[in-house]
Amino acid sequence: MEGVEASEKVKRTTPRLCSLCNQRKAALRRPKTLEQICRECFYNVFEDEIHRVIVENNLFKPGDRIAIGASGGKDSTVLAYVLSELNKRHNYGLDLFLLSIDEGITGYRDDSLETVKRNEIQYGLPLKIVSYKELYQWTMDEIVKAIGLKNNCTFCGVFRRQALDRGAALIQADKIVTGHNADDIAETVLLNILRGDIARLSRCTSITTGEDGPIPRCKPFKYTYEKEIVMYAYFKKLDYFSTECIYSPNAYRGFAREFIKDLERIRPRAILDIIRSGEDFRISTTTRMPEQGTCQQCGYISSQKLCKACVLLEGLNRGLPKLGIGRKKVCSGEDQVQSKRHLENKALSFHGKHGNVEWKR
Repeated sequence: MEGVEASEKVKRTTPRLCSLCNQRKAALRRPKTLEQICRECFYNVFEDEIHRVIVENNLFKPGDRIAIGASGGKDSTVLAYVLSELNKRHNYGLDLFLLSIDEGITGYRDDSLETVKRNEIQYGLPLKIVSYKELYQWTMDEIVKAIGLKNNCTFCGVFRRQALDRGAALIQADKIVTGHNADDIAETVLLNILRGDIARLSRCTSITTGEDGPIPRCKPFKYTYEKEIVMYAYFKKLDYFSTECIYSPNAYRGFAREFIKDLERIRPRAILDIIRSGEDFRISTTTRMPEQGTCQQCGYISSQKLCKACVLLEGLNRGLPKLGIGRKKVCSGEDQVQSKRHLENKALSFHGKHGNVEWKR
């Protein structure tokens, strides 16, 4: 009996070895697989999985100019670091750039941009910053004063998507890569189901989007868990900004995020299962899908006569900030004439490998 107890005590006090190399002491439990592994093996599997996603999905080709959407947060910082390392290790032959959007949020974005500027030096990657004030003559601080804390994320999301394309065109990028991770994509699948948004549901799990637009976007972290990104950044001691946006606590997405976290605690594979389910959705052939066109006002891709950015910007400029919030069409007839008068300012024309890309402001 004493021998059994002694044996159990030895088992409890003996350090657990890494389940992959069986040589080094296990330093963490991997969130995705629950394996007990050492740091070195964690780095290897983390980077190898991202490399495999890049290769299997043909995300890049040699000579591509890649704009990395850089916010200074954990996702974009790890993406910039890993992509830079893999580019050198596997000879991708890519020209990498950091592209940051300054939304004009005092006490948040100004601080995070300082992190991006340090990353520019640390990783040796050129940095381009474009601002809402420069592109739209509005900052998010000014927009929040006009609209309040409700629906402000709608403005920011719409303007940010277009700002990324504008910035990428300025540096003649062939593709934009973003740090959207598996948790983000699972949240988006749920949100599109809850909203009944069939058009977005059909494409939200695509690893590459916007192929019919001026500059495609891709998500190398599509199958990478947020917890593993945090662990990688922590163990590698990467320099990133960890404060949440001061205007986002009440965002609708936050509720989906909490639900995903609850599912992950019960069953870690739930995140990947939701993504796989989204990939396997089949849209009925009788479902009427919006036709992709271009905005009559600014030339940006849109399924309506006026893109969402122009509609929202019109409302701000007319002192009607809630114009364009919701699903109803707000611009027709006389309104469109007034819209044109308010939005017809000098054109912004960007020339890149994709030809001239023109917006008006």
